[in-house]
Amino acid sequence: MRLIYKFTVALFLLPLVVQGQNNAKTFSGDSLSLSTIINEVMRNYPSVKKAELDIESANAKIGLAKSAYYPNVDVSSSYSHIGPNSSITFPGLGTFNMYPLDNYSAALNYNQLIYDFGKTGKSVSFEQQSKSLTQLSVEQLKQKLSLAVVGNYYSIVFLQEAIRIKDEELATLNEHLLFIEKKEATGSATQYEILTTKVRISNIENQKTDLLTSLQVQLCQLNTLLGQPQNTALTVKKELPVTPMATSGDSLITYAFDHRDELKMAHQKNTLAQIHYKMVDAQNNPAFNFFASGGWKNGYFPDLLTPKANYAVGVGFKIPIFDATRTKYNRQQVKLEILNNDQDTELARRDIVNEVVESKTNADASLKKVTESELQLTQAQQAYSLAETSFQAGAITNLDLLDSSTSLSESRLALLKTKIDYTVSLLKLKIALGDRIY
Repeated sequence: MRLIYKFTVALFLLPLVVQGQNNAKTFSGDSLSLSTIINEVMRNYPSVKKAELDIESANAKIGLAKSAYYPNVDVSSSYSHIGPNSSITFPGLGTFNMYPLDNYSAALNYNQLIYDFGKTGKSVSFEQQSKSLTQLSVEQLKQKLSLAVVGNYYSIVFLQEAIRIKDEELATLNEHLLFIEKKEATGSATQYEILTTKVRISNIENQKTDLLTSLQVQLCQLNTLLGQPQNTALTVKKELPVTPMATSGDSLITYAFDHRDELKMAHQKNTLAQIHYKMVDAQNNPAFNFFASGGWKNGYFPDLLTPKANYAVGVGFKIPIFDATRTKYNRQQVKLEILNNDQDTELARRDIVNEVVESKTNADASLKKVTESELQLTQAQQAYSLAETSFQAGAITNLDLLDSSTSLSESRLALLKTKIDYTVSLLKLKIALGDRIY
């Protein structure tokens, strides 16, 4: 009983992500594999979809940065009434207005950046690198979500198998109860043996009730992850591969440094900071522009009221001289950001070393426990077989036989637990190495 409680509580402590959405696909009646569940969660879980939308937002930011390469074209028009009127009078010729009182104009304007000495290029590069960081964040989120699914999945595997073992144990106890009742009727067994057997049956039924309750909770969490209604009936497959990983710790750490998303993200943040520093340096770079405008407006001498076609073409050159020390302090800020990123990178490396060593150690220990539990189960089976023979011969009591039966059930549960521990340890080691399990 303590074994079941300890294992169930331990698995409950694994990180579980909640809040799912309903989805059209139904799994009721299916026996689900771990890969099927993970793939479905990766496809439909809200936080993954939200992270993928961030990638689309990053694409939009790249397009916005590139828009500086393209021209700005617009149409402008205006009307203005000017007063007082200025005029000039020539004797014998009459009075002439200097400009029309009502002014009309319409024009097509074109502005094109010719060269800004790398300012736009650095902005585009920054947004592209930001997109790469967002993509790494999505992968990291999927890894964490996969770990949550693993914890939930193997909790259900254990509970399903534990309930099945308890059912078999109850069937065995009920058979013994019938046998003892028959013996009691002939006077070869006591009421004490019958009551003791009933107490054990009641105890196993209570354990089964606890297991069923825990299973219901885990299935509810699985339905949430899958986006299914909470009352959807689900079962999972018993997948317990036991394959040793014969690799040295140093090579695993080197492999993890090359594949872990956390370290990739730390390097990416450092790259972004370097580009940001270059962007700050480029803020005061000159800008060379071309402009052109053409349209119609009135006010041309001598027919001031008649609109005429007109145009203007030219180039502009802008050189910043003083920016109120903004660039100076922006440089200082980015330098500090780079130093912070260096520390984050070192911290990520240390965390990765700890995670790899811990996961490898746990996997090795779990594999040894699997071997020991298999031997223990073999011995328990042999002991129970001998106990049955001895009981039939009258050499031991019914209580001795029940003790042997209980030890056999506990051995089966212990082997199941060690196999699940080893499987989960291997998956955690894969995640620690940066391998995808989705």
